[in-house]
Amino acid sequence: MTTVAETSHKPEGRPGFNMAALALLACALTASAAEPSGAAPALPGGRTPNHRAIVELAGPAVVGIEVIGMRTPPASAWTSDGNAPVWPLKDKLPFRGQGSGFIISSDGLLLTSAHVIEGARRITVRLSDRRQFRAQVVGSDPTTDVAVLRVNARALPVVRLGRSSRLKVGDPVVVIGSPFGLEQSVSQGIVSAMGRALRGFAAVPHIQTDASVNPGHSGGPLLDASASVVGINSQIYTLSGGYEGLSFAVPIDVALRVKDQIVAHGRMLHGYLGVTIQNLDLTLASAFGLDRPRGALVAGTDAGSAADRGGLRAGDVIVAFNGEPLGQAGELTSHLGLAAPGERVRLAVWRDKQVRELVVLLDPAMELAVEESNSTEDAAEVQLEPGWQLRPLTAQERSLLGVVGGLWVEQVSALTAQAGLRAGDALLSINLKPVHSWEDVRLHLRKRPLNAALLVDRDGERQFIPLLLD
Repeated sequence: MTTVAETSHKPEGRPGFNMAALALLACALTASAAEPSGAAPALPGGRTPNHRAIVELAGPAVVGIEVIGMRTPPASAWTSDGNAPVWPLKDKLPFRGQGSGFIISSDGLLLTSAHVIEGARRITVRLSDRRQFRAQVVGSDPTTDVAVLRVNARALPVVRLGRSSRLKVGDPVVVIGSPFGLEQSVSQGIVSAMGRALRGFAAVPHIQTDASVNPGHSGGPLLDASASVVGINSQIYTLSGGYEGLSFAVPIDVALRVKDQIVAHGRMLHGYLGVTIQNLDLTLASAFGLDRPRGALVAGTDAGSAADRGGLRAGDVIVAFNGEPLGQAGELTSHLGLAAPGERVRLAVWRDKQVRELVVLLDPAMELAVEESNSTEDAAEVQLEPGWQLRPLTAQERSLLGVVGGLWVEQVSALTAQAGLRAGDALLSINLKPVHSWEDVRLHLRKRPLNAALLVDRDGERQFIPLLLD
């Protein structure tokens, strides 16, 4: 009876209306009124993401990247850069690669992965509106796998930059990129783990997700539910060469720190401690008097290094870096990878069953030396000469081809193979100027034209082959 009495007092013409519904409607109206004004407000987080809205907000600033150059093939399938070698050479191979990236400033600054542009001679950036731009490399850092590019354009769409430090395991994420060259492809997943140290990239505490990432996705953004970039898609772990459920991204907090260094100095400067470290298991932790496995166990120090000068020694367990506790050895590597040379760092060290604090002045990390020529003219000559092997045509060969000069192509280089030249071609002219010797080739290319037209005779048929030299 009570239920009947309650339902008999409902307002006319509004079946099922009750005060609870009215309260929910009032809350919705209040929340709507509180929305900030602006062209692209942040989407609410902590719930199932609105994938359509994320793509509409971030998609215009996500770009496809096409790279032409030459590179030594990777020994493993960890990277997702989509290399496609086109000529079987012993050393560096010509390749056409693809990747992704995203614009972070309206005047043409964008981020991508360093391995995407490695060995690049020409980089083309394609926007979602089909515009294309030639990109210049501002700088790249292989240690963190971050690269900064610039295109000559203005009023470009930009992404919203988030904070990877706010991500938690289980948060939803969205990936936009160009897998296998298929631009503006969208996939989604969740954060599977934080702070992963990967083989060869231990300086980065990677974000692990189960979002589908394939060759060509590298360099593209990892987005959270608010359409903010929280990472750069960088690596996959695969045995097949494609996605197998494990993908990794460089945290945007790390990438922006690298970007700032590159823009300011042209490169990222890394600090160096000079220690050999390892994780502890339960047995080692107990042997050193720790309550549980944690920190980085020092197995040795380099003589004269920052660690040696700072007082570290084998058997120490570094349990904190600048006040931040270390759960495992990889976390120390990540901190050091982002520390600058000359920076003073505080290390909490477990020694003789008590914690001590050491202050260490970091050294600069070792860098590969680049061999420089003693003569700028000689350096220019090396760049001018594509490097293929030629010999003058014999009298019989000239007679068969009906020419008075020309060179026989005995071997092609990466650059000429990429252009389409083949061993066995007869090179007759460069930019309509006949060639009779290797010195003729040097003279025709000495002025460094942006492009060269090679006239060749191939199996009795003549054709021009375009050679890109810029």
